[in-house]
Amino acid sequence: MEPLLGVKIGCLFALLVLTLICGLIPICFKWFQLDAATGRHRRVLSLLGCTSAGVFLGAGFMHMTADALEGIESEIQKFMMQNRTKREGSVSDDADSAQMEYPYGELIISLGFFFVFLLESLALQCYPGAAEGVTVQEEWDGAHVLGLHSHGPLPSPSKGPLRALVLLLSLSFHSVFEGLAVGLQPTVAATVQLCLAVLAHKGLIVFGVGLRLVQIGSGSRWATLSILSLALMSPLGLVLGLAVTQGDSKGGRGLTQAVLEGVAAGTFLYVTFLEILPRELAGPEAPLAKWGCVAAGFAFMAIIALWA
Repeated sequence: MEPLLGVKIGCLFALLVLTLICGLIPICFKWFQLDAATGRHRRVLSLLGCTSAGVFLGAGFMHMTADALEGIESEIQKFMMQNRTKREGSVSDDADSAQMEYPYGELIISLGFFFVFLLESLALQCYPGAAEGVTVQEEWDGAHVLGLHSHGPLPSPSKGPLRALVLLLSLSFHSVFEGLAVGLQPTVAATVQLCLAVLAHKGLIVFGVGLRLVQIGSGSRWATLSILSLALMSPLGLVLGLAVTQGDSKGGRGLTQAVLEGVAAGTFLYVTFLEILPRELAGPEAPLAKWGCVAAGFAFMAIIALWA
């Protein structure tokens, strides 16, 4: 077996095992269940949820959006250069530069955002009763929320399962592309470096996903299957990368991958801003502590982005 192939197989198992462990910890331990928590325990879980929200925010901006914008810009430049060589100057350089300056990446990410917005609106339109028969369980020390010291109604968790599914799908797309990038690396050093960067932020993100599934009241079986399916995505991408390196390496990356990354980034941002952050910041307790936890989670992901 070639050394590079052996390292990539090791990375495959590392990605699988780490994702499973980090994702199953909140599901398997009752300590992370918000319903049974009271007093200080509930406040600790709330701050932990805010930290995971900061991790999601950092992952959305510093990793998924950044990767999508870079990939889309690169592919658009390649496409424009190919068209320019075919036309051989039949179109002015001003027209080409105007097309190059158009924010295609931001447009695709926004389309992903509005696509999930449309799906959720259609779901609520077709099943209007889903938004009515659900009680708000996240009371955040009920007396404070239901009493005079209230910041308005809490976000209804009725949309939680749908947004959790959207979150899993967007992360699955991103995980496949991460694994694909690891599988396409040409050297052992580059493979190990990229794999370590992926592992560093993936563990925190998947832990946050597991915590989110527990807090919205997902069944343990469904939550476990969700984490298992998410854990298989990066190894799947790595296997695809290995298959590509054995054949035509140019087919491994392209405009389709860049567009899918952009759509995944848009859906991830939608869930982060309309589900995760509002839910964690809804309670009026310790607003500065919550801000600090969100900022700490974001800062950690920003630091990891130096190597990712």
